Amino acid sequence: MKLSKRLSAIAPFQVMAILEKARALQAAGHDVIHLEVGEPDFATPQAIVDAGRAALAAGHTYYTAAQGLAELRQAIAAFYQSRFGVTVAPERIIVTPGASGALQIALSLLVDEGDGVLMADPTYPCNRHFVSLLGGVPQTVPVGAATRYQLLADELDANWQPNTVAAMVATPANPTGTVLSRNEITALAERCREHDGALIVDEIYQGLTYGADSFSALQLADDAFVINSFSKYFQMTGWRLGWLVVPSTYVEPAIRLAQNLFLCPPAAAQHAALAAFQPAVLDVLESRRAEFGRRRDFLLQVLPTLGWRIDAVPDGAFYVYVDVSAVTADSFAYCQRMLDEVKVAITPGADFGNNRAGSYVRVAYTTGIDRLAEAVARMKTVR
Repeated sequence: MKLSKRLSAIAPFQVMAILEKARALQAAGHDVIHLEVGEPDFATPQAIVDAGRAALAAGHTYYTAAQGLAELRQAIAAFYQSRFGVTVAPERIIVTPGASGALQIALSLLVDEGDGVLMADPTYPCNRHFVSLLGGVPQTVPVGAATRYQLLADELDANWQPNTVAAMVATPANPTGTVLSRNEITALAERCREHDGALIVDEIYQGLTYGADSFSALQLADDAFVINSFSKYFQMTGWRLGWLVVPSTYVEPAIRLAQNLFLCPPAAAQHAALAAFQPAVLDVLESRRAEFGRRRDFLLQVLPTLGWRIDAVPDGAFYVYVDVSAVTADSFAYCQRMLDEVKVAITPGADFGNNRAGSYVRVAYTTGIDRLAEAVARMKTVR
């Protein structure tokens, strides 16, 4: 069997082995508490589901424009205006099959063979894997509590190399849940311009913040490539729908890539997503965001009782990235023990990079507080 050499850089998600085992344990009748899965436990709001059903009944099952329905791109642009006060031309918005499609387009626009893309370590694994798949070089920068696990302007300057063409950041970030400030985004954009490079901002957890300033990088850097999604805040994970905002000069090549990479986003999902911006739906989403905030606050109180250390408080998303070095030197083995011994599934740090990965786990608060309390009680018994 012949495989391309690029596949050697594409590592499997270690959490998938944990998830597979967790599902097998469930199938065998065990009560497994899932704190590993990176998707909301709330069902897609009913109005969105109803809109999807109506679209199917009306026969909206054909190809759309490669960049997505014009009315959906207009609705996204209107959302930027109403929520953030920023004007984004609908022509700059490319609707994609999930945020992964948006990431593929952004990187394909910018990365040639041997080009580097700066990113934090830890970070979402597909960020580095997609760079590698294009023949580029993921230039990972070890970051820690001092910068809240974010790549900031000084670190960008210190690590920019002759082959670097872009820097990628996430706010709120996966796995840490930390958020970049307006000043930090502004500084990052300025440094990228000074280096004649691009800034890519992953905003797929935008809207899921708890006490932190909620804004878009587009308010501060109109030339940034901004990735977003209907999966997290809008709770449409399985519908596979996201979007990319590109600078105006990149619209035509971005559409050309969309045509060739995936032809068009899922038609029924696009029609369903038109309902996502209804005031009543946004009210539902805001009430769910408040519930995520209560779960976060609960975990911040109880996780340290396990001997774990939270050295960067998460301001968004639905994750807590925890230092478990006081209780283990091998977080993957530790996660396996949690699942085997007490049937609690959590994610090892190795999925997110190499920077002290054996010392960290990610806990997703995508289940109710009663189940979170039960999980902590169980994990206390693991020695």
